[in-house]
Amino acid sequence: MARRIELAVGKSTDRDIAAEKARLDQRVDELKRRAFLTPTEQRELSELKKQKLILKDQLHG
Repeated sequence: MARRIELAVGKSTDRDIAAEKARLDQRVDELKRRAFLTPTEQRELSELKKQKLILKDQLHG
């Protein structure tokens, strides 16, 4: 959680943001490869996608 807050307030470098986005991409891909997701995994996937959008805005904004 602290990592997300730090990224959200813009204290990270572009390299840090890109590395975090790559980590999120990897986890999203792992979840998407599954045939079925539990409700917890569905919530996680939704949160990961939101975090990716925030990071994308930070990189290009």
